[in-house]
Amino acid sequence: MDERTAGRRKAIRKAQREYRWEGVECLPYKEDERALFKAVTRQILFSDPDLAGELRYFEVAPGGFTSLERHEHMHGVLILRGRGKCLVGTEVRAIEPHDLVTVPAWTWHQFRAASDEPLGFLCMVDATRDRPQLPTEAELAELKADAKIAAFLEDGAKSG
Repeated sequence: MDERTAGRRKAIRKAQREYRWEGVECLPYKEDERALFKAVTRQILFSDPDLAGELRYFEVAPGGFTSLERHEHMHGVLILRGRGKCLVGTEVRAIEPHDLVTVPAWTWHQFRAASDEPLGFLCMVDATRDRPQLPTEAELAELKADAKIAAFLEDGAKSG
């Protein structure tokens, strides 16, 4: 560690209770007035100019969900706690602790927590990345043409 990074980095950040870490701020998932997600927080665990990636921890409260979106960058996701479902492209899958989820670039994705427990996951992304793209009405209609995706999205509309 050189002088320019010595003040930015802490070698060890101890784990706290309930999936929190020492010196890591728990932030709102996003700042967006459109209510495209429900009951999600994020923590940026590793972010440094010397890293090409950023590691974040997201927690989705019981019955909550992330926004339905896609990006030009990919995601690597590791489920740490809870159960739920995710949509990646045209696949809807049940997820549970230790499952790995790869979200390719330009792929629609969304994560939903089960109604009885939080869903917590690590997400690795490029440090420099594009903003999320939300589906247009036509793209949403195309997704909903698949019955399993329509049912997945409908479950979120009921709980939202």
